[in-house]
Amino acid sequence: MNRIWNSVVGKLWVTILLLVSFVLFIITILMLEFLGNYHSQQAEASLRKEASTIARIVNEHEEVDSAMYIISDILGPETNALIAKEPREVSLTLHEGENEEKIKERIMNDATLGKVFESSQPILKEMILPSLGSENQMESYIVLASPLNIENDLHGAVFIYQSLDVIHETTKETTNIVFLSAFIAFMLTTFFAFFLSTRITSPLRKMREAAFELSKGNFDTKLPTLQNDEIGQLATAFNQMGRQLKHHLEVINQEKEQLSSILTSMTDAVITFNRDHTILLSNPQAEKLLQKWFFRIGTNKGQPIPIEMDHMLDHVLHLEEEINEELEMEGSYYAITFSPLYSGDSIRGAVAVLRDMTEQHRLDRLRSDFIANVSHELRTPIVMLQGYSEAIIDDVVSTDEERDEMIKIIYEESKRMGRLVTDLLDLARMESGRMRLYKENVAIAQVLERITQKFAQVARESHVELKFITSVSPELTAEIDEDRIEQVLTNLIDNAIRHTSNEGNVSVRVEQHNAFVKISVEDTGSGIPTEDLPFVFERFYKADKSRTRGKGGTGLGLAIAKNMVEAHDGGITVKSEENVGTKFTFTLPIKKL
Repeated sequence: MNRIWNSVVGKLWVTILLLVSFVLFIITILMLEFLGNYHSQQAEASLRKEASTIARIVNEHEEVDSAMYIISDILGPETNALIAKEPREVSLTLHEGENEEKIKERIMNDATLGKVFESSQPILKEMILPSLGSENQMESYIVLASPLNIENDLHGAVFIYQSLDVIHETTKETTNIVFLSAFIAFMLTTFFAFFLSTRITSPLRKMREAAFELSKGNFDTKLPTLQNDEIGQLATAFNQMGRQLKHHLEVINQEKEQLSSILTSMTDAVITFNRDHTILLSNPQAEKLLQKWFFRIGTNKGQPIPIEMDHMLDHVLHLEEEINEELEMEGSYYAITFSPLYSGDSIRGAVAVLRDMTEQHRLDRLRSDFIANVSHELRTPIVMLQGYSEAIIDDVVSTDEERDEMIKIIYEESKRMGRLVTDLLDLARMESGRMRLYKENVAIAQVLERITQKFAQVARESHVELKFITSVSPELTAEIDEDRIEQVLTNLIDNAIRHTSNEGNVSVRVEQHNAFVKISVEDTGSGIPTEDLPFVFERFYKADKSRTRGKGGTGLGLAIAKNMVEAHDGGITVKSEENVGTKFTFTLPIKKL
């Protein structure tokens, strides 16, 4: 029920019914008033006409009694008449009834009606008189007293009285007819109101349902255009609106997907901010950066970005100008560009583009360190070559033994410089991917044992015990470049012997782990400081510069070894403890025969 009252149909129906009911009420009141007056006027006119007729009949007949028979046919049963020649003296009565005497007495004794004998105009009056049909009941009567000219110039009067019940009955019947007509009009109005409401609201309901479908994203919804009026035009406009919405939404989705693809594929971090410094949009690179900042800054700071960026954002939002800066934040370097975003003439936010420059800074530092290290490593043999050569040229030496010694030093330094250049070339080739590996299937245990035995004499001269231990099958093979693996193992064994004191031990161990063979070179030497362990595979890095200087090290051997092992799809690690020893371990993929 509430649904009907809250609907357009109910509101139109109630409005039309109220309007029609108001009009019918006014018309009924006016009609009843009019009909009441009309009936009264008709009754008065009828009485006047009857009085005139009676007067004419009486004048035409010599005897009043004979005239009364004619008059009785004229008057109806509810109407009676009296003829009086003198006041208070009734000559004739048309109808005799139970209360006729009382009625005569009241009429004759009425002072107003008695004036008719002295007047030439009829007198009309309503009176309460006894009922003709009931003895103890009073009724309302309308009494007309009309002067009557009788023969011999004798003046008299005719009194015609009629019960108002006749008028009331006529008025009642008329009222019933009016109310019946009003009821029929009310029902017809209800029917046509519902019909009109349905004709108007049915398309509106369809539009409402179609609007709900549009709100759910079903833009293919269409309305039938069966009418040519305003509702039909509205349906046509609604269909056009749906097509336009679908088109614009598709364009927006395409632009959104394109923007999302661009942001996702960007290597730079992109963050969009509102005026209140809250983040509106960010790409995956920015999400990673924000997570890193979140874990570093923590949740107690109340801001998702570092304070340096927050100051830059505030500057852009207030001064409305673009900023390009390179900042160091939390140990990382970033190239940051802030640009304002506008909504009309007012600024609504800003977009930040961040490029992580940390790796570039590290590479620049490594390049600088590399140049410095190469210059430093080449400077020492060059200075020694130059110094000893000048001594020989200037005949500073006095004996052949001294000359031979200087020539030997020059030769050793030239070899050292040659090794440095060779190592640099090998490292450059490997890091650029231009070094080619010549792999063959070889028995891994036999190859590693042969390489180890090459250092047996060197170990004896250094008073170091060298051991080779294997637990793998002699038939176990690996696809490797034997020369490159020999270069790796040679570097590790040579380093172990050089850094192991007298009576120390160096062991080479070979083990199988699933699809890999693990080779370990362990010594009981001086070890590597803990703080130096993360850097031992970097170029030119020497854990103990004072000790390696005189032992011919270039600082490139471990870097070369690491690249060669990784080129074989393996890995290399180091464990060390000062004054206890060091253990280098690298793995190689194997192949069973």
